[in-house]
Amino acid sequence: MHEHDVIVVGGGGAGLRAAIAAHEEGADVAIVTKLHPVRSHTGAAEGGINAALRDGDDWHDHAYDTMKGSDYLGDAPAIETLCNTSPEEVIQLEHWGMPFSREEDGRVSQRPFGGLSFPRTTYAGAETGHHLLHTMYEQVVKRGITVYDEFYVMNLAVTDHDDPEDRECHGVIAYDIKHGDLVSFKATGGVVLATGGDGQAFDHTTNAVANTGDGPAMAYRAGVPVEDPEFVQFHPTTLPSTGVLISEGVRGEGGILYNAEGERFMFEHGYAKNAGELASRDVVSRAELTEVNEGRGINDEYVYLDMRHLGEERILDRLENIIHLAEDFEGVNPLEEPMPVKPGQHYHMGGIETDENGETCISGLYAAGECACVSVHGANRLGGNALPELIVFGARAGRHAAGTDLGEAQIETGPSAKSEDAEELEGISPGELDSTSEDVAADGALVEPDEVIQHALDREQERVETLMERDGVNHAEIRADLQEAMTRWVNVFRTEEGIRKALDVIRECRERYKDVAVADPSRTFNTDLIHTIETRNLIDVAETIALGALVRNEFRGAHWRQENQTRADDEWLKHTLIAWNDGSPDIYYKPVILEGEEKTYEPKVRSY
Repeated sequence: MHEHDVIVVGGGGAGLRAAIAAHEEGADVAIVTKLHPVRSHTGAAEGGINAALRDGDDWHDHAYDTMKGSDYLGDAPAIETLCNTSPEEVIQLEHWGMPFSREEDGRVSQRPFGGLSFPRTTYAGAETGHHLLHTMYEQVVKRGITVYDEFYVMNLAVTDHDDPEDRECHGVIAYDIKHGDLVSFKATGGVVLATGGDGQAFDHTTNAVANTGDGPAMAYRAGVPVEDPEFVQFHPTTLPSTGVLISEGVRGEGGILYNAEGERFMFEHGYAKNAGELASRDVVSRAELTEVNEGRGINDEYVYLDMRHLGEERILDRLENIIHLAEDFEGVNPLEEPMPVKPGQHYHMGGIETDENGETCISGLYAAGECACVSVHGANRLGGNALPELIVFGARAGRHAAGTDLGEAQIETGPSAKSEDAEELEGISPGELDSTSEDVAADGALVEPDEVIQHALDREQERVETLMERDGVNHAEIRADLQEAMTRWVNVFRTEEGIRKALDVIRECRERYKDVAVADPSRTFNTDLIHTIETRNLIDVAETIALGALVRNEFRGAHWRQENQTRADDEWLKHTLIAWNDGSPDIYYKPVILEGEEKTYEPKVRSY
């Protein structure tokens, strides 16, 4: 057993920042990650980091833009924490040596991004996430923080009291990919989940193949509710053949969108008469698909993104990486011709329910980054707000896990925060999955940390042996069907009928998973084993997304329902919470917090 004060699961932006912060508080920290940190998906973030740094800008304006972008489903304490703290975090990154792009006078460059009232997006070319990862990993190495890379965390070691709010997390169980063993990690202070997104629930996504929702699925089964899972962001500019992201920075620099008829449709068809291509992402994605559905798309699939008019010098200075992506994956030289783009799954606004300190309803369990829902993004995330979320809330979760008092949280979590209304949905209970993995850890009689961890290790060992010894279905067939259903039925445009069809497929996938087996008999570097377990996580995460989409019968942010074309503030100004409840999901709600430190954010019509 490996023992540390704080265990951080995941080595991306949030995980690295959490580890650094916990170390600064004097904790013995370890990062446990299935990838080497600099291979984490944060490295694919191209756009930038929003921070109010310039004269004429103010963090209060950033907060208002973020609340408006969230379609008034963001919680004010989280939003104000993000926007107030982001400038000091950006300055800290600069002091650590992050190579931000700069103006001629030496100041860090900032450019416009969708939904912002001021050009406050700092960036490092079109490779901001890559430089962010390397900058923070250098700090991890400098501090001597232990990194267990190529250790795949399979489950949490949590006491199994009836009430999730009485449960405690004492560590994690991981598969040592290099040596083939299952090993346990004990956290005497806390476990921070920073596992990133779950884009592999869809078959057209900007997300890496490693983004399989491991953290949300583990926390969900342990008893932590998943918050606002229905809100999935589809980025408007991805390459059609691969889903590779084309940064919003292209439009921030002045790139334009046009359809098969050569129309700059964002303006000419009235989707965003003022902001045009720099409207929020949900608005632009719906506009693009409307153009395609109404016959004005190119090849009935995509639209064009053109940046040729920016000039070669400016493109090479600020967007050089985009040239290589377009050439390598579409065979298009964007210096000479427009790029084909279409919406693709990009980011999950929902996730593990936490407060603004990263704490969940289970004692000792924290979450930060995309896997968490604080909720700072509400129904729609603004471009440039993901990376500050990683560093701001990663740092807060790390400090709190290390024992630092950050003050009383204003955001409540767990079943005690629920409002009176709840949903009883007939016929959608998932039931049992497989008998070797339903229990998270120990029964209520086991309370000693070492006993809880050993019990969790034994159960995961049993799970692995069962998967590897029996003959059965290959996980890849199940995953492909799941991804196809989610992409077809739970995409940008949704209908009740389609969502129910997706849930039918998810139930079928869950039933088939009972007979899943691992074909590769090897113990080391067994990617078949890892992918099989990841597929289980994707089934659980996909179901929460579809359930949330089914019950929220309104149009808000990234959640569009054909039957419900209006935002229903009287009924739906509340968060959706879905609890595992031993395999029969319990769906309930809690109110949105619109009251900030200095003002109350009154919902308004959101237009750009």
